[in-house]
Amino acid sequence: MNNQAWQRIGRQISQEWRVWRVGAVPGLLVIAVVMLARWAGGLQYFERTALDTLLRSRPPEATDERVLIIGIDEADIREIGQYPIPDRYLAELLQTLNTYQPAVIGLDIFRDLPVNPGHAQLLQTFRQTPNLIGIEKVLPDESGFTINPPPTLPSEQVGFVDAVLDQDGALRRSLLGVSAPSGEYRFSLTLRLAERYLALQGKMLENGKRDPIAFRWDDTELPRFHPNSGGYVRADAGGNQVLLYFRSGKQPFHRVSLRQLRAGQVPEDWIRDRIVLIGVTALSAGDVVNVAALPNSNPGLNFGVEIQAHAVSQITSAVLDQRPLITVWAEGWEYFWILLWGILGISLGRIFFHPIRLLIGLTMSSLMLFVLCYGFLLLGWWIPFVPALLVLLVNGASLTAILFYRHERELQTRLQERQQVIEQTFDTIHNGPLQTLAGLMRSHQTGKLAADDLSARLEHLNQELRAVYESMRQQVWQTDTAFWLNAELWLDLQLPMHEILYSVYNHTLTRDLPGFQSIKLKLTAFEAIDERRLNADIKQGLCRFLEEALCNVGKHAVSVTQLQVVCRTEQQQNVIRVIDNGVAIATLQNVNQQHQFNQAGRGTQQAKSLARQLRGQFRRSPHSPQGTLCELTWPIVHTKHLP
Repeated sequence: MNNQAWQRIGRQISQEWRVWRVGAVPGLLVIAVVMLARWAGGLQYFERTALDTLLRSRPPEATDERVLIIGIDEADIREIGQYPIPDRYLAELLQTLNTYQPAVIGLDIFRDLPVNPGHAQLLQTFRQTPNLIGIEKVLPDESGFTINPPPTLPSEQVGFVDAVLDQDGALRRSLLGVSAPSGEYRFSLTLRLAERYLALQGKMLENGKRDPIAFRWDDTELPRFHPNSGGYVRADAGGNQVLLYFRSGKQPFHRVSLRQLRAGQVPEDWIRDRIVLIGVTALSAGDVVNVAALPNSNPGLNFGVEIQAHAVSQITSAVLDQRPLITVWAEGWEYFWILLWGILGISLGRIFFHPIRLLIGLTMSSLMLFVLCYGFLLLGWWIPFVPALLVLLVNGASLTAILFYRHERELQTRLQERQQVIEQTFDTIHNGPLQTLAGLMRSHQTGKLAADDLSARLEHLNQELRAVYESMRQQVWQTDTAFWLNAELWLDLQLPMHEILYSVYNHTLTRDLPGFQSIKLKLTAFEAIDERRLNADIKQGLCRFLEEALCNVGKHAVSVTQLQVVCRTEQQQNVIRVIDNGVAIATLQNVNQQHQFNQAGRGTQQAKSLARQLRGQFRRSPHSPQGTLCELTWPIVHTKHLP
């Protein structure tokens, strides 16, 4: 190969390198931003949600025969006729179980106080049941309260049931040991049950080898949860915690009711030498936990005793069956993993210049990432999925985004314009013809509509419907400085907001609405308000809000004699308020009035949307002693908060 050929190759490589380098800078910036967001905790919710999804997607596992749940359900409570369950029934239950010789019994029911009849009998049963583990609450709640263990049980037969929830209220961790406020170190119910059961198998609880603070049985060491484990960032890792690797499948454990046990309908081999957990599985008892990682139609309806079963099964299955426990990589390896997928995304964007090929490459890469993360989780490894997917998609799709940006922008603009026309058209119909139609229907239902009056009001409805076209035609001429509220009212948005709203008030009250005819007293206060957060769209929204609130009085209130309309500043808040003293239709029809106020009609949806834009609040509620309050408030923008 001659020198000219080498020079051509060198120039081509140099050119390709310059192109790749120019394109790689934004990609590396994306990787850095995602890593920074993850380090700051901005991706915690998404990573935990992805973990829940992957855990729910696992293939079903066989039922753990080592664990039996005895759930005291609603039917049991009804049969007994008392709740909490009297001590006598618990004593009889424990005595019956002991005849089957279970390995260990976990009573997941607080019994620090007597529940007669049968308290003395229960205390005696406690003394005669050495394989029983009771529960306590050792960490003070928000009120500073704890719950004592059952009396007569020694400390080695007591385990706590305190739990550590994530910010979204879901349970993903099991607290195994903690120092009580008294300074004494306590074990959880989960650990007590596992310790007792595994000891019968010749497996003794020891401290960890890799981590001296962790718990260990032989070569199985429970990986201790740390503040930055997996997708967590600076989480509460107090005590000794482990991530929960819930057992999958529709029937992870055998579960029976108290009635079945008392009737002798439970197979003996479900109890003998097993871990038996007793708890309440009635929704009325409130012992439910939010666990999004379990395949439940309602994640909040997982009973506490079921979660205890999962936690115990996790430990015993790991020690005896080598079932995986959730383990995470060191932080450095996690960020290196994210970097690799970000670089892959950059490379895809430079290899596939055709959008379709790029999409196929991104799809295949994303699928490969999912399969890897899913496969690792089946083996017990929780590796970053969401941040890796983010850098892959963002970097890989950058060229596609540039190619289609202009087209997408034009399409979105047209769609927004059409949506705005649709909303403006519906608002005009809602605040005009629909209001008149509602009044006609109400008058017809009450039988107070004469034939002549019906004809006149139908003619008025006809005129309002015809005016919709004129109003929409006039909308074409509106600008950021002025707009048509309807076919008759042109508003100058450059005027002070309280003056604009006063024009809306005056114009609306001239409409021929039934509720306006009986008003004797009008109290108004239109004063200057803070307008620094009000753009043209929000000003239009405020005008429509006041119009709709007044129309509601005119159409849906009866015997109104007093109307109060306020637009001013009150206690560092901008306020627009409409109060009438009429009788609501819901009251006349003997309908639940509060239900009516909570209905999310078009007007309510508009008001709530406007309140969200202003970072304020909207409410429509009954006004004492009679009438309706419709109010929109939003905070004043202080100068020091301005950019």
